[in-house]
Amino acid sequence: MSLDNTLEERGKRYGPFVGHARITQDLKAIMQKQPKFSGLADDQKESLDMIAHKIGRILNGDPDYSDSWIDIAGYAQLVSDRLNGLAR
Repeated sequence: MSLDNTLEERGKRYGPFVGHARITQDLKAIMQKQPKFSGLADDQKESLDMIAHKIGRILNGDPDYSDSWIDIAGYAQLVSDRLNGLAR
C-alpha cells in the first residue's frame, strides 16, 4: 500500500487531519494547564495524551469505529495496572 493510499484510508476513517489536530491540541492544552498535570508520572501523561488523540479521532471522524474506544480503555488499563502492581 502506498503512502497516498494509507493517508486516504485514514482520512476516510478519522476525518481531515487538520480537524483532528485542532481537537487533540485543544484537549492537551486544557490538560496541561491543570495544576496536577506536572506531577503526573510519565505513563499517566502519555496515557492522557493518547486518550486525547483517540477522542480527537472519534470527534473528527467515525464515532462508531470500536477500535478507538477499545484503545481508550487500553491506555487507561495500562496505568491502572501499573498502579496496582501489574505493570506490563
